[in-house]
Amino acid sequence: MTAEMLAHDDELAIRFCGLSFATPLVLLSGCVGFAEEYTRVAGFSHRQTGAVCLKGTTGQARLGNPAHRICETPMGMLNAIGLQNPGVDYVVKHILPTLDFSETRFIANVSGSTVEEYVEVTQRFEDSPIDAIEINISCPNVKQGGVAFGNDPAMAARVVAACRAVTQKPLITKLSPNQTDIAHSAHCCIEAGTDGLSVMNTLMGMAIDAETRRPVLGNNQGGLSGPAIKPVALLKVHQVYQVAKRHNIPIIGQGGVSNARDALEFLIAGASAVGIGTALFYDPLICAKINDGIRDYLTRHQLRHVSELTGSLTLNSPARPPVSCGA
Repeated sequence: MTAEMLAHDDELAIRFCGLSFATPLVLLSGCVGFAEEYTRVAGFSHRQTGAVCLKGTTGQARLGNPAHRICETPMGMLNAIGLQNPGVDYVVKHILPTLDFSETRFIANVSGSTVEEYVEVTQRFEDSPIDAIEINISCPNVKQGGVAFGNDPAMAARVVAACRAVTQKPLITKLSPNQTDIAHSAHCCIEAGTDGLSVMNTLMGMAIDAETRRPVLGNNQGGLSGPAIKPVALLKVHQVYQVAKRHNIPIIGQGGVSNARDALEFLIAGASAVGIGTALFYDPLICAKINDGIRDYLTRHQLRHVSELTGSLTLNSPARPPVSCGA
């Protein structure tokens, strides 16, 4: 059975960037390693997903950041792993051959510290069986003093354009919320050639140990994920959708999804697919439950297909004109 056959005539099967997804659920990069960890859990199946994003991969192997790398927070989690990975050559030669491409789609996550490194890794995945490539533009640009690529729309577009030039595979750009105008950044990435958008990456945060008066994380700061960021993520998906829909660019909406209602909210806000991340750490079998919940919702609302939900949000009319900042 091929991945194409997985996307049968089902109310949850979707098309994303030209690929058939059996369900709208996508396992997020950094939460499932290189797709082998959760296969050891009884009852887990990649067939409950539309796609799996592999761990962030760089040109050369990286050891990652010093401990501590993880810190629980109220309704969330901070992480500062630091892109620990064995390097793209090892991934292509030794990991991809072990994946069962008949079960789901597999998406590579490309990371780097320079535009040249993004291009190098993308080129390597172009000559591999990977189904699509996600560009992680939240990485720091070492040539620009450590400023994250994703926090500068022009810089983000440059990375997308450079990767677009060396691959025919679908490109999905993962947008950072840590910027002034995420919709403008989305527009720039679309113009540069991205096929899809992933909204959003983690918010930057810090945890402090009051007794030692030092940051808990060895990297001082990290990315905040989990239910705490869902309201921000929903707004970012809605904002990006206003731009993306004009170009028929699909969105993977993500940020704090922990049940079917959360997933439905992201679809309604404008997502075509929904990313599952932190919730997998405490419920590895959550995808089956979310799929069942979405099916139940479709039945109750007499909808034939999950795609009918995408962008179906109706905004409230303001009771009075907004007050200007100068008032």
